[in-house]
Amino acid sequence: MGDVPDTRERFRRACAAVVGVLPGPLRRIVAPSLVGFAVVNGFTFGVDLLLLSLLVDGLRLPLWAGVTLAYGTAFALSFVLNRWLNFDPERPVGAQVGRYVAVIAVNYAVIVLGVTHAGAALGVPYQLARLAAGLCEAVFMYCAMRWFVFGRTRTRTRT
Repeated sequence: MGDVPDTRERFRRACAAVVGVLPGPLRRIVAPSLVGFAVVNGFTFGVDLLLLSLLVDGLRLPLWAGVTLAYGTAFALSFVLNRWLNFDPERPVGAQVGRYVAVIAVNYAVIVLGVTHAGAALGVPYQLARLAAGLCEAVFMYCAMRWFVFGRTRTRTRT
């Protein structure tokens, strides 16, 4: 287990290095956590799509059930990986989990199911509709995770 902090630090240094090679204006606005989020959530989104295809095409589950199971699995994995690699694993997990559950409930109901089913209803293949939903949720989830779920809590100081 001695290599776990080293892995986290290597990941964070790699994200910072990516930001370091961006052109000047981008370098000032792109946080290393955005790069880390893109890597982690790109991976977990792949897990989501793979599971969705297996559940819907392989096991013949209804689309809503496949989306729900694949989404739940991928977002549990996303929370663990983002907390460990990208954000602050040293802070108490309880409040973070509560906030994360609230964020994914909103994301799931509005973006994942809404956009996926709307696209499918319009005749778009469900994988493509889920990809469109994934683009929308990427923006929402990064902002929510950075500033709400894993954001620093304000502490009052008395003078």
